[in-house]
Amino acid sequence: MKCRVKWLDHMTFVGESGSGHAVVMDGAPEHGGRDMGVRPMEMLLLGLGGCTAFDVVSILKKSRQAVTDCEVVIDSDRAEEIPKVFTRIHVHFIISGKGLDPVKVEKAVNLSADKYCSASEMLGKTAEITHDFEIVALD
Repeated sequence: MKCRVKWLDHMTFVGESGSGHAVVMDGAPEHGGRDMGVRPMEMLLLGLGGCTAFDVVSILKKSRQAVTDCEVVIDSDRAEEIPKVFTRIHVHFIISGKGLDPVKVEKAVNLSADKYCSASEMLGKTAEITHDFEIVALD
């Protein structure tokens, strides 16, 4: 896997993935940025959210669950001193669907957290990562 990050100006960068997609990253105004894109550390949390959501939806579909939506809300804390690594990350899943089995949803969340999500594994080297979920039942 390869990617490229190119500096535009001020503290604005464009990241290009190996698959041909691009994203703008920018620093906070107090650090010379112009608030034109996500912060690089936010990208890490977005990557975690995407990685684990991908796992959970895939596992639920394979378990024949009628999942119709998956939202991941992440809350985190960072160290006060440089390097300001993540020290705590909480991942909250909001899973919607018809007739979802809470045991299967919990199993999917745990499998992602403990086995499949590469981002969780890497970020877990510096942060305590916790997970929980809620189910939105659709009639």
